Amino acid sequence: MKNIVTVGLAAAFVAALGAAEPKDALKGAAKNLADKPNYSWTSTLRFEGMDREFPPTKGKAEKDGFIVLSQEVQDTTVEAVLKGDKGVVKTDEGWKTADELGPPGPPGEGGFARFIGRRLLETKPPAKEAADLSGKIPDLKAGEAGLYSGDLTEDAAKELLSFGRRARPGQEAPPGPKNAKGAVKFWVKDGLLTKYEISLKGTIRFGPDQEERDVAWTRTIETKDVGTTKVEAPDEAKKKL
Repeated sequence: MKNIVTVGLAAAFVAALGAAEPKDALKGAAKNLADKPNYSWTSTLRFEGMDREFPPTKGKAEKDGFIVLSQEVQDTTVEAVLKGDKGVVKTDEGWKTADELGPPGPPGEGGFARFIGRRLLETKPPAKEAADLSGKIPDLKAGEAGLYSGDLTEDAAKELLSFGRRARPGQEAPPGPKNAKGAVKFWVKDGLLTKYEISLKGTIRFGPDQEERDVAWTRTIETKDVGTTKVEAPDEAKKKL
């Protein structure tokens, strides 16, 4: 009898989710994921015109607890631990905050690893990022099989295309992207956010000569092991936080 009631309540919830406004339904699916004790995810990035994907970012999150992130860079695994609005990255000199990392330098001096470390510190767990993105899509549409999709505002596309680029000390901030456009697709199953895909394109200036280049990339985030993920933050990182 208990199983019948449970199945009936689940079916009623899914039906109510489907009948809700797309934004409300999506935010509900993101909240349901955030309310789970824990979950894992993988984020992959592919640039248009390239035959390979960048090494994926792997994440684990626990409710109201730690977020553990990692990404392989140049035969090295960059690790980060977040909690609340604080975060630290593992370096050869120990765990460091964003302020302690220093500016990115040449790749041979570990500059690219520091860049990735900063990116990890800015990572939002999927439940939070999806909820935030839903508010930046003026016309979110619901499709079949739990698919939601829509175009980002121009400001949101510019923000995501900027890749968090900031001015170095004593320098002006890099110019923002031009002709920025973006779209997002979300997949929901059994009331939970399971996947989303962000596609962006625009024109960005690179290098000392500020050469303009057209770029297009797609980032795909897939969640897994909901409720069964074991999140283990190193003691040194906990102390630093």
